[in-house]
Amino acid sequence: MANKIKKGDTVKVIAGKDKEKEGKVLSVDIKNHKVVVEGINMVTKHAKPSAANQQGGIIEKEAPIDISNVMYSAKGEAVRVGFAVVDGKKVRINKKTGEAID
Repeated sequence: MANKIKKGDTVKVIAGKDKEKEGKVLSVDIKNHKVVVEGINMVTKHAKPSAANQQGGIIEKEAPIDISNVMYSAKGEAVRVGFAVVDGKKVRINKKTGEAID
């Protein structure tokens, strides 16, 4: 199945505790159908002191969220993404307006 959400896209959360929030996609795990979105699904982790983190302690970070719980966001509203061939190249399109995304 083609991946409709890519790293760097702005997405809107449509289900879960962070419903209606928007953020930028930091990473996509196609195999497990998960995405990590900036500022969404924040969890606290207890980190031991290490070379990278000398202090240790409790840190907050983003946890993966299922890709089915996010939608591509165009101008602040969630829209469906489709595919079309433009000039012999497959591109993602906004289903509402028909314009190319990338």
